[in-house]
Amino acid sequence: MRKWKNEDELFSLMRNGLYSAVLGDIMDKHGYVHQFLSPKIRPLENEMVVAGRAMTVLEMDTHLITDNTLLNKPFGLMLEALDDLKKHEVYVCTGASPSYALWGELMTARARKLGGAGVVVDGYSRDTRGILSMNFPTFSYGRYSQDQAPRGKVIDFRVPLEFEKVVVNPGDIIFGDMDGVCVIPQDIEEEVILQAFEKAGNEQLVKMKIEEGMSSCEAFAKYGVI
Repeated sequence: MRKWKNEDELFSLMRNGLYSAVLGDIMDKHGYVHQFLSPKIRPLENEMVVAGRAMTVLEMDTHLITDNTLLNKPFGLMLEALDDLKKHEVYVCTGASPSYALWGELMTARARKLGGAGVVVDGYSRDTRGILSMNFPTFSYGRYSQDQAPRGKVIDFRVPLEFEKVVVNPGDIIFGDMDGVCVIPQDIEEEVILQAFEKAGNEQLVKMKIEEGMSSCEAFAKYGVI
């Protein structure tokens, strides 16, 4: 049974009651076994949790771009993409080489103003003090100041992306914490989330039973989780 009436409640419940491991376990059972982004993508602070819908952004290194219209714009379509971010959306960007920052403080300020849920970039972020002061969930390879402006440009947004084996479609749910970032496809999202809440509850029960002295074999046989 659904525990939420709207997306405000959904994403609040996910941030406070779920974690990436339990969501990944449920998706594995559904046959979705390539849903975690690279472990190189981590939160700037361990306490950061992101939950929202993917607003996908495609970046490309400048030397590979042949479209003069894009080349003549300082960031390509980055500003347009950023301004198109909606409430509860996560700015998700890939496609560039990991040699410059894809996110910074002023982008954070704009995303926060628009009600964005966070950012996940397949590369670096910068302006770390400013981002941390806004407590905006930011997931990246880490901290690196080199700017994207002369090195890369956004060439499209709200398009399907591929992070190695992981496909991210616009509107898919993104969930990330200190243990990883996973992608929940829209066609299975409700079932996955409901089952994840159930499994999270069972895991707390099993933890309690183990602390009381139950063996791991007995706990798994009785509750099906370990």
